[in-house]
Amino acid sequence: MRGLVLVAHGSRRAAANVEVAELARQVALQAGARYGVVTHGFLEMAEPSIPDAIQQAIDAGATEVVVVPYFLSAGRHVTEDIPRQVRRKQADCSAVRMTIAPYLGALATIPDLLLKLASGSLSCETEQRLA
Repeated sequence: MRGLVLVAHGSRRAAANVEVAELARQVALQAGARYGVVTHGFLEMAEPSIPDAIQQAIDAGATEVVVVPYFLSAGRHVTEDIPRQVRRKQADCSAVRMTIAPYLGALATIPDLLLKLASGSLSCETEQRLA
């Protein structure tokens, strides 16, 4: 079975971490048979950690884990920190295949998505208006 681990930075603001957990739940609902388990983990400031989130997927039966960095740019966290944590977990669980998907900001559709957000053609639960 394949597992998916959505990885975000983590925040001191609990509501931001809850958003990530909810996003992972929504991904799980839409994943259907593609992923038997979807979890989420944080790089820092929140739990579960990336290794713990991977372990949750393994404990649920995943024999392959895809880590998806929920980051907009290829900073140090995407290029060094996340791969380092996944490599360490891979060393502990050599029977499980682990891969890291491209980070969110690498998608070619991001400019179009941003333009749709700006024009209001996408529905969002939150919108900030300044007086």
